[in-house]
Amino acid sequence: MKFFPVLLLTIFVTSSASAPGPVAPESQATLKYIQSSWALLTRSMSDCRSLTDVKVKGAPVLYLPAGMSAPDDVVAAEQKCHVRVLNLPKPIEKIGDLQPGGLPAQGLLYLPNAYVVPGGRFNEMYGWDSYFIILGLEASRHAALAKGMVDNFFFEIEHYGGVLNANRTYYLTRSQPPFLTSMIRAVYQNPASFPNTPEGRVQAQDWLAQAYAMAEKDYAYWMRPEHRAGRTGLTRYFDYGSGPVPELGGDSGYYISVIHWIVEHPHAGGEQFLVKGAQHPGAAEAARLKETSCDVETSAICRKAWYGGYRLSRDFYAGDRAMRESGFDSSFRFGPFSGATEDYAPVGLNCLLYRYERDMEHFALLLEKPADAMRWDQRARMRYLAIQRYLWREKEGVFADYDFVHERPSDYAFITSLYPLWAGVATRAQAASMEAKLSVFERPGGLASSDEDSGLQWNLPYGWAPTNWIAVVGLENYGDHKDAARIAAHWNATVDRGYAAGGTIREKYNVVTGDAQVHVTAGYKQNVIGFGWTNAVYLKMREVLREAEPVPAKK
Repeated sequence: MKFFPVLLLTIFVTSSASAPGPVAPESQATLKYIQSSWALLTRSMSDCRSLTDVKVKGAPVLYLPAGMSAPDDVVAAEQKCHVRVLNLPKPIEKIGDLQPGGLPAQGLLYLPNAYVVPGGRFNEMYGWDSYFIILGLEASRHAALAKGMVDNFFFEIEHYGGVLNANRTYYLTRSQPPFLTSMIRAVYQNPASFPNTPEGRVQAQDWLAQAYAMAEKDYAYWMRPEHRAGRTGLTRYFDYGSGPVPELGGDSGYYISVIHWIVEHPHAGGEQFLVKGAQHPGAAEAARLKETSCDVETSAICRKAWYGGYRLSRDFYAGDRAMRESGFDSSFRFGPFSGATEDYAPVGLNCLLYRYERDMEHFALLLEKPADAMRWDQRARMRYLAIQRYLWREKEGVFADYDFVHERPSDYAFITSLYPLWAGVATRAQAASMEAKLSVFERPGGLASSDEDSGLQWNLPYGWAPTNWIAVVGLENYGDHKDAARIAAHWNATVDRGYAAGGTIREKYNVVTGDAQVHVTAGYKQNVIGFGWTNAVYLKMREVLREAEPVPAKK
């Protein structure tokens, strides 16, 4: 069953043109901050702020694609910003062709257009963040900036092998959740993206043809053998690098804290991620650890990752990298610190790819490619059947991730179980069943990521803008406007309270207390300010609330 026509109405036709109602003082302050922050978060290659990267040490380096001459803005930045400009050593056909460890230094990857960064330590253009940021830019009437960001992704696909986690060299081995076709739709269907003239309509159609070709190449990344979830017909997350991730060079204590936690919790299922090893291994042991753990001779992060006679296994690092491609770093969703991420077919990823396939079918029809449209329809139908077979738990009435290695569904409640509503995968009966279970995630300040408090940032009590938005849109898609409006109101009230208390907007929020008080005990402990996707979702939630029926006053 397809619910794609429903999606067209609820996701892409917004209420931005409708007259807003009265704005409360706290909301007015938040809105003023958001409108001013877009400029503060915008970067370009001529902006010295773009080069700053607190995640790794060393002088700034800017990389151009192999064989590309430095554009004028890069030549100017070389002098003004004291940046070293280098070319990548070879052309990149697909993600993983070039391992970052082989470069003389880590650095920023060139992009031709200005872009908006999330904020704080995330000072580059990210894959899935950008979808939500683009929605916010369009709601703020920055259509040209939104289109330029999508054009940047086309540049990444052409020159760096695909949509990257972000435009830094240490992200050349992985992508992020695939929202590219949703970004294309948002730009193509925005009347402000192209002139309303015959020439403008031709320009829009030419752009869509380019977008279709680029998206087809990006889709091929997710169909590579390494991304197959066993024999399920579904897809998994996978990173083409090995060992600890380079971007933790400024936070090398993370892996030590993981080992410490597993050692101190011997019955929590993490023993599989440990291997015995010396703190200062000799040559023979270093060779063994290179096969069973990581390369202590070339990676400073690997050398430091030791506690109590243990190191992390090679499998843990593979799962850790896959977790980072998922964007949900980190939680206990796929074992301790999600160290088994690569063993699962996730609900969220496969719903995103179903939506991707339906979008491509739609684009093919617009471009008068009926044979292509039929192929995309077939792909979507096959994925739909696999999702229903492996990810729907009939008895519990929920969608759940599937461990294809051990051939069993996960019983871990996570917010991505609501993605089928956003993607149009759920039947009406399935949607009703999931709507009845919103209390698993719903708290006074919005939707939490899970119902388990692990101390990690993607677990209770923390909620995030992108997943709250996807849930609200999903509820709207299936006609549950009451629940959608309630969650939207609670989320925006949380952001308002956080702004009133701290004068800024944050990456994540405590939805139990309904404010920005976040105390992560392991993993990433910051609550970064900025913040791109929170700004955007706040604006989009206001659109939902403007269209909602007025709530009757209490007698």
